Amino acid sequence: MNYNVHLTWDDESAVWIATSDDIPGLVLESGSFDALLERVRFAAPELLDLNRTAAPATLTFLSTRRERIVV
Repeated sequence: MNYNVHLTWDDESAVWIATSDDIPGLVLESGSFDALLERVRFAAPELLDLNRTAAPATLTFLSTRRERIVV
């Protein structure tokens, strides 16, 4: 089964935030994109197990980062 994970940059807090509508309880943050990916890879299987979802899983990471520029 495929699970979507949304990675969004919060400019105000200067952190990446990971959430998922597919994995209940998944809410993580990190100042580093790569570190957040690792945290999700570690937490997702545990959360799926706690939610009694027993199947091979694939994670799809969808990232968004908006920056204001001065023109």
